[in-house]
Amino acid sequence: MITVKNIIKRYGDFTALREVSLETQPGEVVGLLGPNGAGKTTLMRIITGFLTPTSGRVIVDGLDISESTEAIQSKIGYLPENAPLYSDLTVLEHLQFAAELHGITGDKQKQAIREVAETTGIADRLYFTVAELSKGYKQRLGLAQALIHNPKILILDEPTTGLDPNQILEIRELIKKLGEDKTVILSTHIMQEVEAVCNRVVMINQGSVVAEGSPAELMQQFATTEFQIRVTVAGGVKEALAAVKKIKTISKVTHIPGAAAGTAILEITAEKDPRAEIIKHLAAAKLDLLELSVASQSMEDVFTKLTK
Repeated sequence: MITVKNIIKRYGDFTALREVSLETQPGEVVGLLGPNGAGKTTLMRIITGFLTPTSGRVIVDGLDISESTEAIQSKIGYLPENAPLYSDLTVLEHLQFAAELHGITGDKQKQAIREVAETTGIADRLYFTVAELSKGYKQRLGLAQALIHNPKILILDEPTTGLDPNQILEIRELIKKLGEDKTVILSTHIMQEVEAVCNRVVMINQGSVVAEGSPAELMQQFATTEFQIRVTVAGGVKEALAAVKKIKTISKVTHIPGAAAGTAILEITAEKDPRAEIIKHLAAAKLDLLELSVASQSMEDVFTKLTK
């Protein structure tokens, strides 16, 4: 559906994108993941035809963006990070305006507005002005505008920025639903967002693609192989540290302050699973093990490893 080939974007001496390439397929939600300033927004603006690359090509549904910009834009719904809304217009007027921009008039316009209003959950806000809407409803309206012409492709730039936890969950569920029959590209720097909605992730750092794959594939490929263990012991800190430091596979032990009186909490990093050895050495030191847990790997670990 979308093919990006060796995109370079320079602003004077600064290179924002460095030979970026990626492909998306229909019915796929692809996350552009990276820290602020990585080049995610620049790439999205190039895909939508708002920016011209210094070099490289973008092919959308078989068309070259440099030759068929308007035809490609008619296939795309774009929601920038800050949705362009007029505070004195009502929600209905906004949707009418967006529909007319796409040449949708008459009964088709009424039907399109009814469908997107129901899809995005703003049907009960049609006669509210934008100034009267919460941040969450403004995002929903921006998304409705992007959907008004029923595009094949949705490009969403940080779609949950500034929303409260409930609004974030609602928008994520909506994006997952839309991704069932559309190609969706969304940019984010939020790990939970990627794991919640994306089939595939393209990780960008300093203008370059540094990793690509499903969240599970990236976890398997890039997450650390070290074991991270936390133990809570009944006894003194000194005795607990002395006991676990006898284990050769342990590379780091840190005392975590704040435990209840008479207990010690340790965080342990080891090359191999040290749990059996920890239990044996604590027992030998006559210390009671109250709790032992293994920290699970996450996309945050992958993100830190690839972008730090």
